[in-house]
Amino acid sequence: MGASDGSARGVSTGSTSETGATERRSSLSRPGDPVSTGDGGAGEAQPIERRLEAILMVADEPQSLVHLASAVGRPLVEVREAILRLVADFDGVDGTVRRGFELREVAGGWRIYVRAEHDPVVADFVLTQNPSRLSQAALETLAVIAYKQPISRGAVASIRAVNVDSVVRTLLGRGLITEAFTDSETGAINYATTDLLLVQLGINSLDELPLISPLLADGANGFEDLP
Repeated sequence: MGASDGSARGVSTGSTSETGATERRSSLSRPGDPVSTGDGGAGEAQPIERRLEAILMVADEPQSLVHLASAVGRPLVEVREAILRLVADFDGVDGTVRRGFELREVAGGWRIYVRAEHDPVVADFVLTQNPSRLSQAALETLAVIAYKQPISRGAVASIRAVNVDSVVRTLLGRGLITEAFTDSETGAINYATTDLLLVQLGINSLDELPLISPLLADGANGFEDLP
């Protein structure tokens, strides 16, 4: 690259200042913040809070500290401290901006939720301001939940043979399904339909749903026990 001469000059003349800059960066780093080595490692160059925040933003179910520690490749105690810093950050502690969402510990794990005071405006947006039609994938997932409820996301994915994370988020956002309960052994959230679905379908109860067996070939794919 024609930089042999320039590189040599850069090392010889910048070593002292670079050492001082590194010491200053180290003194300003917060606990749990990795120091970038400049080697291009995107994961290690980012503060652990930012990586945890990114994971929690897309998580459909509460994430245990063990799971999070495995995901970011950091010690459990360090992840626990980072989570508590995120809670304080979102809550507006120490002068930070109080966010419209919060990081809450539920069912043995951590998950981001809309703050209770913003529920009305979010519900209004989802139900009236964003009335786009459901996709075919969402309709199929909704049908599985309607006929098999209560059912976990993993079980729905097994029946449909595809990942249903984003679709479940959509149905939750539309108020068509709800979190019925969390399995005490597996920690998996089980979903059920809401009264809003009955209103949308124009029926009084789930008993009025049409029989599904005539629509299935050999009654397979997880629906064998349904009439």
